[in-house]
Amino acid sequence: MTWDDERVARAALTAVVEPGDTAMAGRLKDLTAQDLWYHLLADTDERWHERATKTDVDQMIARAEKATLRFLIPTDEEWPLRLHDLSWIERSGLGGAPIGLWVRGPARLQEASERSVAIVGCRAATSYGQDVAMEMAHHLARGHRDGTGRHVIVSGGAFGIDVAAHRGALSANETTIGVLACGLDVLYPKGNVPVLERIAQTGALVSEISPGRHPTRPGFLARNRLIAALTTGTVIVEAGWRSGAINTVSWAHELGRVVMAVPGPVTSSRSTGTNKLIRDGEAILVRDAEDVRGIVGELAPEPERPDGHSLPTDVLDATELAVHEALPAHGSSGLDELSASAGVPVAQCSAALTVLEQLGLAACCLDGTWSVSIAGDGRRG
Repeated sequence: MTWDDERVARAALTAVVEPGDTAMAGRLKDLTAQDLWYHLLADTDERWHERATKTDVDQMIARAEKATLRFLIPTDEEWPLRLHDLSWIERSGLGGAPIGLWVRGPARLQEASERSVAIVGCRAATSYGQDVAMEMAHHLARGHRDGTGRHVIVSGGAFGIDVAAHRGALSANETTIGVLACGLDVLYPKGNVPVLERIAQTGALVSEISPGRHPTRPGFLARNRLIAALTTGTVIVEAGWRSGAINTVSWAHELGRVVMAVPGPVTSSRSTGTNKLIRDGEAILVRDAEDVRGIVGELAPEPERPDGHSLPTDVLDATELAVHEALPAHGSSGLDELSASAGVPVAQCSAALTVLEQLGLAACCLDGTWSVSIAGDGRRG
């Protein structure tokens, strides 16, 4: 990493500008970071002028090097390409790709993000939620015995579900990434520092906040967009309807990432958010790592088939395919059970089953349950 003028200017901007500032992201599309930084220093009418003049850039870089941090900018090979999806999205006054990323740890972000899954949830998690998050993260990170199916676990380093997910990946001796809302030289929250230090040894800690800066509420909300953008999908384990985890899910929806949710007791206030997402068809119900792996695995490119060869399921849309895959290999299942397994509302599940029956890919039994059929030719009428 070379501290050229553009990198220095972007690093300086992270010390001055609040993360997720859409106006600044827009200006960086027309100006170089160096030109913008000089403008902030010179123009007394600029919003960030006073803070810029008080920033000692050399001291900041020295502080970063002492903490063994590296600073990534969009032209670096390690820059996660998924972050470019943020360039055109705004929510509640926040948006845009980050100006740069401070990183601590050996994991290479671009490579890690290509096989990553976010696991998030509430801070005041129950033992049920923490156990589910830890076990799910452990098995997702470890993968199969043949070495396939491994996923990098991404979360926010907070108490509750976040730290449980990180611990699960660490217990498998695999990579996990903590996306933080503070400078990486003074870690927060203090109670999680031992876990965060372990992440930095084998995975990576990431922040768009410069060294020495403390977290703010807007900073946490801006951080959530990075968690959603860095990953192939987001699993929410336990959360009330108004929470930071739900905010992360909202970003995932905006970015077109798959959203999954673990159901919880209907009597638990900590599961109102997850249960509502499932009920409203805004999240796919998942129970364990295998459920998650099966869903995010669909996002990988399919192998090319020889010309003239296709599968009967190639004509199905996403909902129809999910219902078809939920059909049991042996025996049959009722509509409600299929709806829950496929993670789609009952009405959509029923409509999909009608299409599958017409295509010869599903059969309705005499008792009203449904079974899989392989007689279909994959042609729609």
